[in-house]
Amino acid sequence: MSIEIFLAKSEGEWRSMRSGHSLAFQQFEEVLSEIKITIIDLNDPAVNKLLQKLASCDGIPSTPFKMEWHAESDWEPDDPTQVSAGECILIPIKQSDSHGQLIRSVGYAEAEEAISTYQLLSDNTFVLETKYGQSIAEERIWFVSDNIRCRSSVLKTASGAGVLQTSFSSEVRRINIHE
Repeated sequence: MSIEIFLAKSEGEWRSMRSGHSLAFQQFEEVLSEIKITIIDLNDPAVNKLLQKLASCDGIPSTPFKMEWHAESDWEPDDPTQVSAGECILIPIKQSDSHGQLIRSVGYAEAEEAISTYQLLSDNTFVLETKYGQSIAEERIWFVSDNIRCRSSVLKTASGAGVLQTSFSSEVRRINIHE
């Protein structure tokens, strides 16, 4: 599977249920999210701005997309009804049919711009690794069917010696039956 096909399959609105285990806090967390993935034009001003800012990538920009999310967690220390929301622009920089880099306007584990590496495995699993200042995040995403996908993540210390957090998500595409 190419990055273009993977993203075409991912585009849409998803309902996600994530279970996370924070080893650092010895806490389990359940998160319900609404995720929207939209492919955007390569000439979009936000895409051009991000490409200029993080121009150190080798390869060909391909299929930029925007991801938006709204999440409710059962582990909000101050306010359990608090909703977390955000959005980011992501731009794959294709280096071959199976791997490349992914520029992110906001990272997964730390709220900063990031350049990740991605790989599409022979079983069509998408693997993403991001090195931040304080941690390393590895995400894996695979499709069970056209409308169901799974995602797992491991957050490690910056040295890679310790695991801080793990999570597993099942995501179901929202289908409008009235169309």
